[in-house]
Amino acid sequence: MIKASIVILTWNSTELLQECLASLPQAATQDPCEVIVVDNGSRGETPAALRFAFPWMQLVVNRRNRGVAPGRNQGMRLTQGEYIVLLDDDTVVPPETFDRLLVYMDAHPEVGLCGPKLLDTQGRLQLTCRLFPTLGDKIARQLPFAFARRMRQEAELEDWDHQTIREVDYVIGACQVIRRTALATVGLLDERIFYGPEDVDLCLRLRQAGWKVVYNPEAVVLHKERRVARSFFSALSWRHFWGLSYYFWKHGYLFSRRKLYPGGKERDVRQMIS
Repeated sequence: MIKASIVILTWNSTELLQECLASLPQAATQDPCEVIVVDNGSRGETPAALRFAFPWMQLVVNRRNRGVAPGRNQGMRLTQGEYIVLLDDDTVVPPETFDRLLVYMDAHPEVGLCGPKLLDTQGRLQLTCRLFPTLGDKIARQLPFAFARRMRQEAELEDWDHQTIREVDYVIGACQVIRRTALATVGLLDERIFYGPEDVDLCLRLRQAGWKVVYNPEAVVLHKERRVARSFFSALSWRHFWGLSYYFWKHGYLFSRRKLYPGGKERDVRQMIS
């Protein structure tokens, strides 16, 4: 039986994808795994050029960019594993990383989704586990004032050392290990979000269904974090803005995340990060 299905969504990044794929055989050595790559409308040199180097990958090719959630869902629908790993194409996975995460998931059946520590190419910590976003947090990211800086620190758990396993609100979608049975209770990614908080939305739905979302720094993934260049008025920026607006509308909050926790009490947030 396949233990884990690794789903990689890629778009115009064949060179990065090659590095990612090359790291996978040593990342999961204990149990059978499968790798599904969804090419979301790449132009020029496409992942199809990597078929001979990585014959064990299953490749799905889209003629156009369908968006993050639809593209990842395509891959997830083809999976057979007990766990589904969503992985960005700009990552490199060190040896035995997935082995550690899968052992942890096996030992903690209450955990629906788990994310590793992410480091950049210089070995610096990326703040990838956070509190659920608010509109205030988003505005604060654009402001130079001290109070805005403090809001960002709180939302991104910046004051925590990130050295211990901990339940959190969400971990970003660059690498998420998802229990199939948990996913079955909440459904796949929301395809109305083309590009944006689809990863946050999934974690929130899992938590509301009674599953835990966990950050596990005992496993480390290197993340180059390739950012898609876009101006404020670009189509991609507006799709991101629409996705965030839809997320807030869907879950019925803007400036306070209290209603997202049992009892709607702020202390639930503080206990989780203390």
